[in-house]
Amino acid sequence: MNLAFLSYPQWITPEVIPGLPIRWYGVMYLLAFGTAYLMVQRQRKKEKFAFSDDDVASYFFWGIIGLLLGARILATTVYDPTGYYLRKPWLIFWPFDGAGNFTGLQGMSYHGGVLGAMAGTWLFTRRKKQSWFEWADLVVVGIPLGYTFGRLGNFLNGELYGRVTSLSWGMIFPGATRFPVSLAWVRDLAGRVGLELPATGTVNLPRHPSQLYEAFFEGVFLWALLWFVFRKRKKFHGALLSLYLMGYGFVRFFIEYTREPDRDLGFPIELVETHGEIYRFVSFFNFSTGQILCFLMIISGALLYGILSRKGTPVREKGPDRVLPPSAKKKKKRKKH
Repeated sequence: MNLAFLSYPQWITPEVIPGLPIRWYGVMYLLAFGTAYLMVQRQRKKEKFAFSDDDVASYFFWGIIGLLLGARILATTVYDPTGYYLRKPWLIFWPFDGAGNFTGLQGMSYHGGVLGAMAGTWLFTRRKKQSWFEWADLVVVGIPLGYTFGRLGNFLNGELYGRVTSLSWGMIFPGATRFPVSLAWVRDLAGRVGLELPATGTVNLPRHPSQLYEAFFEGVFLWALLWFVFRKRKKFHGALLSLYLMGYGFVRFFIEYTREPDRDLGFPIELVETHGEIYRFVSFFNFSTGQILCFLMIISGALLYGILSRKGTPVREKGPDRVLPPSAKKKKKRKKH
């Protein structure tokens, strides 16, 4: 019998080295930050931005701190309907379980990370009296490429897998929810993919490898659009940030149809009854929390683009004076006596 599905590679473990508390997801975070940093440095040197190495390092420090805070806080509030962390907020950043075992900070929200990074970098640019939108455009074109590593980390952790599917590239993840073989739809799907079923008990069914969908479309694809298509064509500062918000929101919105929603949240907007079956696609008119947040990203990006296109700062011609801090601008205006 031909099998129309893939098995999750057995050699992959969440730990880089089994037995040590170093997980692939953490390593991928470092690779993501490093990639974004290198992309900024490449632009700064090649296109002669006036920001110094210290400026870039400080900007990333503030951005990363804000990202981690925002990602963790939103994940433990919006994505935790039990209110556990609201009752015990001191545990939000506590990386140990009740038995004292190191678990890391399990649970980070992308949308919270975006808000946190924006807040952190805004504080930096305000303190340095530099343009937040100029910095945002400089950084945002490299973020999707770094984000690719984050989703690969999810895949290596065997988490955030998608809904059940009969597509030939569907994958069986070891930690996924198992289903009773007594259900008719389970037997039907198993028959379509050539999966042998036990007489009784439960079975693990193929899932969309939605982490890989996101790694490509929210990562490589979106990065290519921003870097090769829009970066050289921007007319005002903030344009690339606006396009990123719209692009990411649009791509993620549709990928969410293949991704299994959080069990505790389900579909906040459920126009077609699912009877609690969040692990199967039922309707395009049921929307997850992630889709709602992505819709807000699209609207925010569109509004920002419209406002900045009329009232934003136009991009000056390229050259050594393309971006100057306020102090340098004042010096440039002084006349010699």
